[in-house]
Amino acid sequence: MRKWFLGISLFFLVCLVAIVLLFEQNDRFRQNVYKTIIAENQIPEDYVPIYKEAGEEYGVPWELLASVHRVETIFSTMDPLESPVGALGHFQFMPRTWVGWSYPGTDDIGNVAEDVDITDTDLIEAHNGYGTDASGSGKADPFDLADSAYSAARYLADHGAREGNYEEALFSYNKSEDYVEEVMGYYHTYTEEGYELIQLPLNRHKAAGT
Repeated sequence: MRKWFLGISLFFLVCLVAIVLLFEQNDRFRQNVYKTIIAENQIPEDYVPIYKEAGEEYGVPWELLASVHRVETIFSTMDPLESPVGALGHFQFMPRTWVGWSYPGTDDIGNVAEDVDITDTDLIEAHNGYGTDASGSGKADPFDLADSAYSAARYLADHGAREGNYEEALFSYNKSEDYVEEVMGYYHTYTEEGYELIQLPLNRHKAAGT
């Protein structure tokens, strides 16, 4: 009887692991599909007004914001919008960059305790964070596209993009030469070769109000 019970338990455990792996594989497959079907010169039309408003607010080219968005989350088609190291939202901010590095963290890469409300604008202001309430909701939410785009524009502007030092700003955003090269590749495509506006009907993370 006990062997039978253990056998059934093992069977269900194997099935559970298989289901989890299947969902992970499907998610990776979906992301790879988006990488394939979104051409190098294509930008989701719904997002352009947000890029332009955020760029104008902080003196950053909207095409640069679009390029960062493309590389960070493939225009928010990544699901979930959270990286393995803890970066969050449409533009992949580490929680302490969002809320402010003077706030105590749980590690050296920028995470905070799970019970901290990183959308609290008072907390962000107190610690000089980059989280921005662009949507007027009363919260600065990295999972709100407007909030995330404005925060990214503000960060890039403060780190050199306002003066035209795009590579410097991007390297500060993500300390990888490959990252800088990839983002700048899209930026040059959009600004020099032109871009095509598209719709993403399967996108689970559309801009608020669109």
